[in-house]
Amino acid sequence: MATTTSSFTLTTSSTTLFRHYITKSTSINNPRTLIFKKKASIFMAAATTTTKVVPAVIVGGGRVGKALQDMGNGDDVIVKRGESVPLDFPGPVLVCTRNDDLEAVLDSTPKSRWSDLVFFQNGMLEPWFQSKGLGDADQVLAYFAVSKLGEPPTDGKTDTNPEGLTAAYGKWASAVAGRLIAGGLSCKVLEKEPFQKQMLEKLIWICAFMLVGARHPGASVGAVEKEYRSEVSSLISELAAAAAAEKGIVFEPAMEDRLCAYSRAVAHFPTAVKEFKWRNGWFYSLTEKAIAEGKPDPCPLHTAWLKEIKVI
Repeated sequence: MATTTSSFTLTTSSTTLFRHYITKSTSINNPRTLIFKKKASIFMAAATTTTKVVPAVIVGGGRVGKALQDMGNGDDVIVKRGESVPLDFPGPVLVCTRNDDLEAVLDSTPKSRWSDLVFFQNGMLEPWFQSKGLGDADQVLAYFAVSKLGEPPTDGKTDTNPEGLTAAYGKWASAVAGRLIAGGLSCKVLEKEPFQKQMLEKLIWICAFMLVGARHPGASVGAVEKEYRSEVSSLISELAAAAAAEKGIVFEPAMEDRLCAYSRAVAHFPTAVKEFKWRNGWFYSLTEKAIAEGKPDPCPLHTAWLKEIKVI
C-alpha cells in the first residue's frame, strides 16, 4: 500500500528495506555499502519530512484523538461531544470515543459519510456494526498507549513482534497507517480475515487478562503475566477455542506467547472488567446461546470467574 508524498511514492515495504539495510548491514568497510547507506539515510530523512498525511475528521478530543491530531499537518477537524460530523469534509472520520458513545457518534454523522467512519475502539464491535447496517466498517487495532492528554503515544512493540502489532482494515486503512507511521508508530494494513483474527486475539487478551486480574485485586497486567500465568493461560486457551468455533477460523500458533509478550510491554496497565457488553459479554453470549440450545458451556472457566467477581 502506498503513502503519497509531495515528491514521490513511499511504500511501507521500501522504507522497511532501507531501515533494515541501514541497521543490519555488516559490510561496514565496503565503500559501496557506505555510499548506499548514506543514500538510504537521506531517503529515510526525506520520507520522514515530506510524508503527506491525509486530513481527517477526528471524533473525540481525548488522549487518542489529540495524539492523532498531533500526527497530522494541521488540516484536521476535531468534533467534540454534541457536535456533528461535517458533510462536506473529504477524508476519513476517525472515531476515538468510548464504545458506549458510538450510538451518539452515528446519530451525529450524516448517513452519506458512514462509509468513511474508522473505529479505534477495543472489543467486539461486529454485532453492533451488523445491527446498524455498517457491514465491513473500517477498524484500527491500536496497540499503542497515550498515558496523558498531549503526551506522545508509546508503541506496543513486543519481543515476539518487534515490528509492531497495530493494524488497520478498510478503505481508509492506508491513510490511517500513513498517519500513524508519520507519528513514529508502526501500523500494518490487513485484509478482512487476518484482521479479524488479530481483532479476536486482542479481544481475548483484554478479556483474559482483565478477568484474571480482577480475581486478584490490585494486580497489574504485568503481575497477571508473571504471577498468575497458569490461570491466564487456561483462560486464553478456552476463549480462543470458543472464538475459533464461533467464527470458523484457525488462529496462528503461539497465541499465548504473543499475548503474554504484549502484557510485558504494557505491564503497568491496571486490570478491571469494564465495558462488559463489548468485551467479556461477547463470550458470555456464546455461553448463553449454547445453554439455550442444551449444549455444554464453551467457556466454563470464564463463566465461573465472572460469577466469582459478581459481574454476572
